[in-house]
Amino acid sequence: MSKELRVLSALNCRAKAPMLLVSELMLRLRALPGWDYADNRISKTFRFANYYETIAFVNAIAYVANRQNHHPDLSVHYDRVIVSFATHDVGGVTLNDCICAARIEELSA
Repeated sequence: MSKELRVLSALNCRAKAPMLLVSELMLRLRALPGWDYADNRISKTFRFANYYETIAFVNAIAYVANRQNHHPDLSVHYDRVIVSFATHDVGGVTLNDCICAARIEELSA
């Protein structure tokens, strides 16, 4: 795991975080392998061998998201989960979204 990812995942979400400038977001995405930015959100598809593993991952995401009080949009399928983060209050991506993406990335390691 990269140093940048460890630093990002060690942070906690903050209330009323401002939207990141695209240049700031691109720097953060360097620490988040496989995450893409489109439509004012960051997202990644995680693949699994079966439904049981998929749901176990979803439950782990739910635990992390609840502890951070910052929740992703999830699209759950038999062998994959699409995780998307955006801060609806600001209409785009904040540092909180990147922090949570880093924590989800740690789960998948």
